[in-house]
Amino acid sequence: MKREKFILSSLLAIPAVSFAKFKNFIRPDKAFKVEAGKDRFDEEFSYKSNRYLLKVSGKDTDGDLCIFYTIRTKLGGPLAHLHYSQDEWFFVIKGEYVFHVGDQTYNLKQGDSLFGPRKVPHAFAQVNDGEGILMLTFQPAGAIEGFFAEARTLVNPTQEESQKLFKKYEMELVGPALQVK
Repeated sequence: MKREKFILSSLLAIPAVSFAKFKNFIRPDKAFKVEAGKDRFDEEFSYKSNRYLLKVSGKDTDGDLCIFYTIRTKLGGPLAHLHYSQDEWFFVIKGEYVFHVGDQTYNLKQGDSLFGPRKVPHAFAQVNDGEGILMLTFQPAGAIEGFFAEARTLVNPTQEESQKLFKKYEMELVGPALQVK
């Protein structure tokens, strides 16, 4: 008798599990506008002297996509790192940048874009004085929003704290920042 109950309860669970998986593919059916200079949820923030505006959230796309608009005012950029499960696409709106992806170096200026595949180390640096603007697109969105939310609260983290934070959000620090001359 116990075997029959087990089989019956297993069969009844299949539709519930299938629906739960299907539910993740349902997309919102309404468009939204994010005005220039605004953040999707009015929560813009600064991280390492750069201003970040979330334009499309993983919450909007069932985790498929996340887009940040970043306004940068200092030379340089992030430490070399990689994303375990996210591709990253960069689009230069203003300024000049040098990117190192894998073993290749690229110089980008206004209107240029660059695709950085997951699991490939990359770093970039703003090389022009004054303001630079980059669009950062993450696919899938993963936990990148959580990373920035937590990272912006840290003040002068140690190398160990930074590595731990990156690991928590499925990334890894793999080297220094690019040197700007």
